[in-house]
Amino acid sequence: MRILIVDDEEVLQDVLTSLLRAEGYETVSARSGEQALTLLRGGDIDLVLLDLMLPGMSGQEVLQQIRQEDPHQVVVMITAYSSVEGAIEAMRQGAFHYIPKPFKNEEVLLTIQQGLEQRRLRKENRSLRDQLQQKFAFDNIIGKSKPMLKVFDLIRLAAPAKSNILILGESGTGKELVAKSIHLNSRRADGPFVTVNSGSMPADLLESNLFGHERGAFTGAVTAKKGLFEVADGGSIFFDEIGNIPIDTQSKLLRVIQEKEFMRLGGIETLTSDVRIIAATNVDLETTVEAGGFREDLFYRLNVITLTLPPLRQRPEDIPLLARSFLDKFCHENDKEISEVSPDAMELLLDYHWPGNVRELENVIERGVVLSRSNVLDVELLSPAVRQKRPPVGFGEPLPPEGLSFKEAVANYERKLIVRALQTSGGVQKKAAGMLKVKPTTLHEMMKRLAVTVDQIVS
Repeated sequence: MRILIVDDEEVLQDVLTSLLRAEGYETVSARSGEQALTLLRGGDIDLVLLDLMLPGMSGQEVLQQIRQEDPHQVVVMITAYSSVEGAIEAMRQGAFHYIPKPFKNEEVLLTIQQGLEQRRLRKENRSLRDQLQQKFAFDNIIGKSKPMLKVFDLIRLAAPAKSNILILGESGTGKELVAKSIHLNSRRADGPFVTVNSGSMPADLLESNLFGHERGAFTGAVTAKKGLFEVADGGSIFFDEIGNIPIDTQSKLLRVIQEKEFMRLGGIETLTSDVRIIAATNVDLETTVEAGGFREDLFYRLNVITLTLPPLRQRPEDIPLLARSFLDKFCHENDKEISEVSPDAMELLLDYHWPGNVRELENVIERGVVLSRSNVLDVELLSPAVRQKRPPVGFGEPLPPEGLSFKEAVANYERKLIVRALQTSGGVQKKAAGMLKVKPTTLHEMMKRLAVTVDQIVS
């Protein structure tokens, strides 16, 4: 690490240089603010020790210039006790911390260590942001975990086809985003994308919305109205929660899918519509079919290509990426400057079970941004549910009413432990194996079985 010492006192320069080089740091020196800015523009400086009282440009003026040119640069102010108020004001302007003269060596080294750790976290966050933009975002769907990379591959393969698509996944997993992605990567991308909220309206109103109506078809129908199948002609129509559509409406929907024909309510003219059906559900449609709540023939018409979205608890390595994305989004919307999620807060995000999936994580980050008064989203800004650590399912937590898969619960717990160990060890598998008290070969086999790779953890 390269540290710039900015101070006009030769004795102080010598003391700090000897102290820091003895700890393995590389140092460069400047006796004025102008010289410091020249060195900063020409070299890779990891941290600046900046005296508040300098000849020519003051320390505060130098700090302001540094903040303009490189807002991420870590600056620690050096000040006499009589100027502590000025150092505190410098912190308000973006300095990381201050060291009062005369100082203790341990205090200097600890402050530098903490400042360099902040720089490391900021670089990681900038790297995450770059990854989001370049590598791990697919039409606003974010993920680098193996399950999500499989979803991306399926979207690429399925999108150009003409087949209907059924998207399965729990509430909040992003089914509508996937549907839009399929549409945007299809031959129908220039056509409309229409969403039908299948379970949010009564049957008669739903049919009127889907197929349209003629004037006088029912009380209040004072004019004719196009239905969504007409509006979506040449594009895609997305049925959100398709399992909630009433049985009578299902039979009419089946006819449109089979014949591409329908009539408006109260009409006698047969209309045609060329649309691709993309449907989504968070329930087991096969079970609903067996129970008589969903037509079997419609199910098979929809279930040509199936995409299953994994719940967030099964892809913890995506949580930092998603949190970074939501942090940027809500900082922009609320005119806030929050540089990072603190390590302790991220630990809680990774530990939480996320029953509401990605949508719940988005809400948690939005709440934190709105309530934040600093440039770090810390633990106290998380929702109470996230702050309250819960044991993993099957390890002290009561079973849910619907039961659970024992193998899945154990695999999820193993995956989380391995991911945490690899993150802590910086991706060094031998070190991670030691932390988990297993042989490196055993860890390698477990990672292979659970589809965990180092690239996913530390890239």
